[in-house]
Amino acid sequence: MTDTPRHGATPAPARRTGRWAAGALAGLISAAAALGAAELAAGLIGPASSPVVAVGNAAIPLTPEPVKAFAIRTFGEDDKIALVVGTLVVIACYAALVGLVGLRSRLLGAAGVALFGLVGFVAAATRPAGSLLDGVPSVVGAVVGIAVLGALLGTLSRRAVAGHDDAEPGAVPAPAAGTTQADRADDGLLGRLREALASGDRGGTAVDRRAFLVSGGVALGAAAVAGGGGRLLQRRFAVAGARSELALPVPSSPAPALPAGADLAERIPGLTPLFTANRDFYRVDTALTVPQLSPSDYTLRLTGMFDSPRSFTLAELYDRDDLIERDITLTCVSNEVGGKLAGTARWVGVPLGALLREAGVQSGSDQLVCRSSDGMTIGTPTRSALEVEDAMLAIGMNGEPLPVAHGFPVRMLVPGLYGYVSACKWLTGIDASTYDAFDAYWTERDWAVDGPIKVFARIDTPAPLRQLPAGRHPVAGVAWAQTRGIARVEVRVDDEDFVDAELSPEVDADLWRQWVLPVELTPGQHQLTVRATDRAGTVQTDQRVPPFPAGASGWHSIRVIAT
Repeated sequence: MTDTPRHGATPAPARRTGRWAAGALAGLISAAAALGAAELAAGLIGPASSPVVAVGNAAIPLTPEPVKAFAIRTFGEDDKIALVVGTLVVIACYAALVGLVGLRSRLLGAAGVALFGLVGFVAAATRPAGSLLDGVPSVVGAVVGIAVLGALLGTLSRRAVAGHDDAEPGAVPAPAAGTTQADRADDGLLGRLREALASGDRGGTAVDRRAFLVSGGVALGAAAVAGGGGRLLQRRFAVAGARSELALPVPSSPAPALPAGADLAERIPGLTPLFTANRDFYRVDTALTVPQLSPSDYTLRLTGMFDSPRSFTLAELYDRDDLIERDITLTCVSNEVGGKLAGTARWVGVPLGALLREAGVQSGSDQLVCRSSDGMTIGTPTRSALEVEDAMLAIGMNGEPLPVAHGFPVRMLVPGLYGYVSACKWLTGIDASTYDAFDAYWTERDWAVDGPIKVFARIDTPAPLRQLPAGRHPVAGVAWAQTRGIARVEVRVDDEDFVDAELSPEVDADLWRQWVLPVELTPGQHQLTVRATDRAGTVQTDQRVPPFPAGASGWHSIRVIAT
């Protein structure tokens, strides 16, 4: 004879599922508490000591290049946000698993949280610019996480509340006198919800649901307060206020005046402006948190193969009488054909070649190992640093001190080279060395050693797959070939011959040139293609290659629809 469950009883599988869900939730709450406590500790030590940031930074060098390329291609400058979100998702999944394991063994659950803290500690303490002190937030977070997890798991293994121990699991108390049918229906629903949380496990224990909810709520509230407080404390490391107090020095060699009509974007909608606003300038680097270097404490050290190694304060760099101002286009090696990872600014800085010669850079050095405050190393050809006329240590960008996100207080620029071998941000050291002696960050990951920028043209308008009324329309964009300059841009419609486009007035070989060509579009689909030629006579190749390992190449081509 088979027993029939009474009305309102929750089946055993559902009771187990409810308890498992509570265990996973306990793991998630403990992770939130751990991260909140760690953020609070990081507010006292520094933003880079945050476990999420430390683990994310540690993951970047371990990420395969195809995955990095996909992230930059897919998320662009939001790739760091995507990495942080991905890190938090992984932590959440791990935390839920730890909570489930903790249901079986609190010791194993605590070990799981401790392992999380250990990973954070190692990631923070062993980063290039880290120390043992940077691992403290991970330790604090682990201790708090273990305590919260233990408290929550304790509520999942207590006997039922006194007065209900003898109640059969799943039984619904009899309704009080005078209750309506609707009240009884509500009581039945609440009873089933309570049963999911307060169900007995195989050992006959039950969840103290009130203690679980109260403890979890308190832990989440404390996590939010601690995390928010930590974020507020981390603001004290910000240098934006100190930067705003700096007055950019007047260069002794100003940039050439722009000729009339230099910016074609003033009359062609959709065309990239000649100069890129600081807020719109692309940013591609490996720093999850922007380094904050105090201008009053800043020191640039020249070490290695120099006859007279020396150091410079920011004030000494600002006070030099040989400062230059130049209009230079920068290009990221990760830029795809037709990509937007290029921008132009008016830069102010110290002539790099002059600075190196003052310190007596030795002829045997063929690589400058440029060191960032966050531990990044960029390998720059010594010859380019000495011979490229407008190579500089930039301190100003578009009329103001270098923005914090773009390398404040000092970054390097060498026109004609992709940024991964020339544009070290947050620069704190230049070590004159050789390629045989040291592999910089990107070289170690099999990117090309020298990184010369390829001649390139891009279509800005019309947008790909845009529908246009049949008739005459301007096709326009930008082209660049730093140090050589752009001599010619040609546009082709479908399979017709290439036709020369109008170029903006040439200002400097290091500055991109805008171009425009009005074309007649008949109804139907059309393919528009562009190519450029530099002043050395090099024609942009039509051979498509990806950015890795020496920069993308190929003609930029789009399709539009004329109606």
